[in-house]
Amino acid sequence: MKARATAAPAAPAAPAGAADRVYGAVYAAVLDHRLPPGMRLREEELAQSFAVSRTLVRQALHKLAQDGVITLRPNRGAVVPEPTRRDGEHVFDARRVVECEVVRRLAGRLSAEQVRALQAIVDAEDRATKSQNKQEAIRLSGEFHLQLAHMSGNPIFVRLLEELLPTTSLLMALYKAPGEPMCVAHSHRKLLGMLGAKPGAQAAVEMRRHLNEIEHSLTRPAQPEATPLRDVFKAYRKHA
Repeated sequence: MKARATAAPAAPAAPAGAADRVYGAVYAAVLDHRLPPGMRLREEELAQSFAVSRTLVRQALHKLAQDGVITLRPNRGAVVPEPTRRDGEHVFDARRVVECEVVRRLAGRLSAEQVRALQAIVDAEDRATKSQNKQEAIRLSGEFHLQLAHMSGNPIFVRLLEELLPTTSLLMALYKAPGEPMCVAHSHRKLLGMLGAKPGAQAAVEMRRHLNEIEHSLTRPAQPEATPLRDVFKAYRKHA
């Protein structure tokens, strides 16, 4: 997951990496449903939220569009995509290929430190779910899957999953029944247990089952709650 962005102080020139920080913040906001499908991302509002120039915002939006996180449309600018169910089939097909291979490679090979790191994510996800902190539970769910990809040691797996997770989250916002978490923490706990004690083939079967469960939960259209763009990133203005 991209690092959390911080606001740049007002200055004639924005600090190095400002566009990357805008990128990371928008990516995270899509992933945890703070930016719902169909929402317009106006350059001027984003520039004000991050205290950077519109040029830097434009750079970040172009990179986000290249990575499939947002869509740039003629005469409409940047918008959060609205994936179809057919798009969902393609996304989960790709995730099954990548993530089943990831866990097949990791099974029986995780270090004690790696197991503890994954366990901490699962525990935090469970706490967030129980406290009804939806955004944090969603973020941690994606972090669990992404950390597995990192631990595989294959940067291409990481890049592919970074591209697939935002669309997965948008699909959840559109089609998952309200009140249900993106993933279920106990499913991650079960998968983690299998990674430590089961052959790779069994871990891959469990990952496939887990991803199938998520895909099959996309059964009904939802009405994502829209939040004004100025409020999505209001924390940046507070720290500016």
